[in-house]
Amino acid sequence: MSSSLTVSIAFFLLGAFLIGVFGVRMTHLARELAHTTGLGEAMMGAFFIGGATSLSGIVTTVTAAVEGHPEMAVSNALGGIAAQTAFLAIADSVYRRANLEHAAASAENLMMCAFLIMLLAIPLVAFAVPEPSFLGIHPLSLVLVAAYAFGIRLLARTHAMPMWIPRRTSETRSEHKSSPAGRRKDSRRPWFSFLLCAAVVAVAGWLLTQAAIVIAAETELSEGLVGGVFTAVSTSLPELVIAVTAVRMKSLTLAVGDIIGGNGFDTLFIAMSDIAYRDGSIYAAITANELYWLAISLLMTGILLMGLLHRERHGIANIGLESVLILLLYAVSLVHMAT
Repeated sequence: MSSSLTVSIAFFLLGAFLIGVFGVRMTHLARELAHTTGLGEAMMGAFFIGGATSLSGIVTTVTAAVEGHPEMAVSNALGGIAAQTAFLAIADSVYRRANLEHAAASAENLMMCAFLIMLLAIPLVAFAVPEPSFLGIHPLSLVLVAAYAFGIRLLARTHAMPMWIPRRTSETRSEHKSSPAGRRKDSRRPWFSFLLCAAVVAVAGWLLTQAAIVIAAETELSEGLVGGVFTAVSTSLPELVIAVTAVRMKSLTLAVGDIIGGNGFDTLFIAMSDIAYRDGSIYAAITANELYWLAISLLMTGILLMGLLHRERHGIANIGLESVLILLLYAVSLVHMAT
């Protein structure tokens, strides 16, 4: 084992440790802020946690695009979405009372799933017609950013005035609604602590990702496999830690919002990589591997949406059929990429 590989493994483990410690603390702070500010767990998970935990992924994706590695840049974004969706199935196994998709049913979660499918469809259109570009930027990259901003606004309106309410059962867990008096509590200190934890998690994620790149290079793996699996999974570890922690805290909306909201934010990586890539539209430089990850991400999100609508109470190994299918799809994808 070379010295650089040994050092990289040590840094990888250090990054994972920091993510575990500060990610758990950030989850507790996020739940507190969701209630004291009135933003709700879905918005905290989708926007604030999703954005904070994606910082390391942004750095990895943009760096790869700037350095002329479009395959790694795009596969890191799309592979991360697939990995994070699989992580939600893992979080499902932690919640023993019922299937997560049954217990966490809410208008916000359904909106986020539909929102994510829309965001993933935009790059698919761009991949089909990759040539149009202005200053090396595809017009649909700008559309993707605008669609994300519009979707966040819709999500906020859905939380404030939902037009659809799920049927309540004995296993359904509703988000705790704070009173106006509770919202007047000073939240400056929790916000400061949250941002501090987010900064540590972001730096730890970047450290872990850089270590993963060296490990992959030392083992002579392909660029598509490095981006779609190693860096994608590495930058997604914060989402796994936060989702599992939120489920253990019984903040189910926060757990689902962390994953689906983080996935929505990760679609912006593609737009950012297109802007950073200076050899034309990045959609013209990708391969079948990136299209494969996009198709798998769409399929997994569709399965998750069906699970949230069907709301199976109990399933195989106490996880829903949709979680089993998602894990199976991801396992098959890893095998496909490795061969």
